[in-house]
Amino acid sequence: MKQIAGSYHEKTSYERSKMGGHFLDWQNQPELFKRYEGRETIAMPREMPLPHEDFFTLYEAPYENRPTHGVFDLAMLSRILLLTYTLTSQARHANGTFYYRSAASAGALYPTEIYVVSNGIMGLDPGLYHFSIREHGLVKLRDGHFDTPLTFFLTAIFSRSAWKYGNRSYRYHLLDTGHVLENLTLSLKALGLTYENTFDFDDQAVNHLLGLDEDREAALAVCRVKGTLDSHLKLFETETIEDLPETVKKASRVSLREVDVPEVLAVHTAGYDIKPGKKDLNLCHDLGLIPKSRVPVPPVSIPDAGLPYPETVFQRRSSRNFVAETLPISHLQALLNVINAIDYGGMDSYVRSICTGFLTAGVESIEDGFYLVDDNIGDLGLVAPGTFTGAMSHICLDQDWMGSASLHFVFMSNMTLLEEAWGPRGYRYAMLTAGLMGERLYLAASALGLGCCGIGAFYDGEASRLLGINESSRVLYVVSLGILKSMLKRDGML
Repeated sequence: MKQIAGSYHEKTSYERSKMGGHFLDWQNQPELFKRYEGRETIAMPREMPLPHEDFFTLYEAPYENRPTHGVFDLAMLSRILLLTYTLTSQARHANGTFYYRSAASAGALYPTEIYVVSNGIMGLDPGLYHFSIREHGLVKLRDGHFDTPLTFFLTAIFSRSAWKYGNRSYRYHLLDTGHVLENLTLSLKALGLTYENTFDFDDQAVNHLLGLDEDREAALAVCRVKGTLDSHLKLFETETIEDLPETVKKASRVSLREVDVPEVLAVHTAGYDIKPGKKDLNLCHDLGLIPKSRVPVPPVSIPDAGLPYPETVFQRRSSRNFVAETLPISHLQALLNVINAIDYGGMDSYVRSICTGFLTAGVESIEDGFYLVDDNIGDLGLVAPGTFTGAMSHICLDQDWMGSASLHFVFMSNMTLLEEAWGPRGYRYAMLTAGLMGERLYLAASALGLGCCGIGAFYDGEASRLLGINESSRVLYVVSLGILKSMLKRDGML
């Protein structure tokens, strides 16, 4: 079988000897806020009570057992979206004000958009809406009743990331959307809502429903609240949904001259077919890595989060000013608890598409080395002893600041087995899941007061050789965490 997704990953791999200069077309920088011509924005309330739980509590107890906070109305929808995707800070640049958001994004290009199907929310007419993050409001695209009280659709606008990353940008579309999806599902947990996520749906039917220009924007993930989730979303059949006006489709275009990305379109459309996967798949066993020993993690108390859950989201940042100080073992334990939390909202099979490992440099009570994470977080697999974080920083395009981080989490997959199990669509599963896990680390770092930064740009072959994974396997994403210089100053240690 031809490996379509694996071939895409190889074609878009970075090699040190082949990296040339790249100039950004600033005259055609993509617009970061999607706009619909002639359509009114419905404002949602911003001032409202938010959940009080700390971040780690949300990952410790089954969310089904929590009471719902308030009635199912426009205020609750506003809470969900505020905790999912909101503007968190701003900076002045030569071209005006730049707004940062609550979910991580490669290059701060924010390709992800959110659409909402509502049917039965008090204060909101049934129909399809686009979420306008800038105004924290809704733009109505369709009238009509749907067989679901509330469904969220997450899409990516290809040209936003492609403007900087070219054909490699599909990796970032998937990672970035995974980050946003984790924020969304965490908000639903906090509000006591039952939900199901899926990466499997009829692509063309859903894109048609949302009024997308499929060459420029496409749906990547769906989250349905309080309903039975049909894995193929048959209720959104194309023939039952009328075309939206051409002005709606044109909104997917966000710059006058867009970067041509044929490899992105090819790998994405190759994944239109949905193939049932192997339920017993565990790619951690197929990377060619054999732990030399099992290393127990000392039982410790998880540190107090210090921030309520909403502030953890709002204060999430990409921070890089690491200092080479010993990381408490309790912090590592907290991170592992979050990575291994089992509330996936029906995505358990997708989680098996990746394997998680980490590199340590100065973590209390455990030897520096390369470790694999499994379901038993009290017992880690030591693949290789030694300090590898400096070498990884060199591999990540010589970003020296990474060398002072205490931890580099690495998300990996066997590309051959991934595609054999699920076809080209399996690539979506792996990259979206890696992004979802990356957001968990970002939020946990925010709760712990640590620095965190995700890295999707690295010399792919060198990363594989450093970790010793087999020829069929690749690193998908790297996330660095550690103690920040600002933390030491705050605590009077500098």
